[in-house]
Amino acid sequence: MAGALKEKQLVRHVYAALQAASCPLVEGLYLQETDSMLQLLCAPSQHRTDILAWICSSVNPNFTNSKVMSMRSKGPDVLTGEMAVIGQELMLCRADDLDLIRGDATPLWQLQFLKQLLSLVPACKKPAGHRVDQETLLNELYAAENLPHFTQMLNPTLDPWPAHIKALCNGSKSSSYKSSREVAADVAPLLELAQSTLQKLQSECEFLSKEAQSPGVFSPSSLRVAASDLQLLMTTFSHVFETDLRAYCSRDPPSFSTETDVFERIHQLLLTFIMQLEMLKEISEASVSMTEEVNQLHTQPSYRSRGEKRNLQDQLEELTRRIGDFFSLFHS
Repeated sequence: MAGALKEKQLVRHVYAALQAASCPLVEGLYLQETDSMLQLLCAPSQHRTDILAWICSSVNPNFTNSKVMSMRSKGPDVLTGEMAVIGQELMLCRADDLDLIRGDATPLWQLQFLKQLLSLVPACKKPAGHRVDQETLLNELYAAENLPHFTQMLNPTLDPWPAHIKALCNGSKSSSYKSSREVAADVAPLLELAQSTLQKLQSECEFLSKEAQSPGVFSPSSLRVAASDLQLLMTTFSHVFETDLRAYCSRDPPSFSTETDVFERIHQLLLTFIMQLEMLKEISEASVSMTEEVNQLHTQPSYRSRGEKRNLQDQLEELTRRIGDFFSLFHS
């Protein structure tokens, strides 16, 4: 019972993600029943294969329509194997999971695979109905009917100064001079406090010191600072969008995901990759050392025979000659 409920939830999620990504193969279907969605996404059919090929082309730019048509002309197994290879490269399945690609696997496994694959499509980061397409947003902002508004923003006819700034500008010189002195007297302690705080932070944060970090070394602290700066910039853009651009666009502002496990997974993969590189380096060094030892055994004289040092090759030749002489004397 719990498995069937999970299948229904997954199939609705996957179908909604395809609609959010504007998949042309589901447009105009308007499926409402869960069984119909399961039949579309989990039963072997040419339509299901086309949907999976479209997802693979959205994830992998090299998987073009012309390449799909070429593989399809060679046979259905060629296209199935190529999509399985893409799934293996994305660490979502194995290259021999052809039943999963054809649609012969269990529906739950297929739906989980499709959900993970669709999560890599940029347009599926938000569910259908709340998705913000950046390209569509920019096209709407820079539409012909909105250009006069941008021109007015660049050359405003109204005075943009706030009321308290206007009062300072329109006041007498003496009052303005007095206000400026008062403002300077109030701001100076704040600047000194901010400077001392920044110096204290710089002494405490190792990643802000150039001497504390050698160039070319990966720093998780720097990554956190860069991610925080990026989020701050995007938050500022959202605020500007809400205050200044909302009147010219009917779409919702972009939202930010709180899922940060992708950084952890990437960090673990990088550590594993570095460990494998170190192992390969040690294997290479051990191979070079073993080769040198073997060459030294063959070339360096280290065996004594009749008061002389000989190498292994000469010693073996001498031993072979003596055995041959012994047998020749025995037969004679």
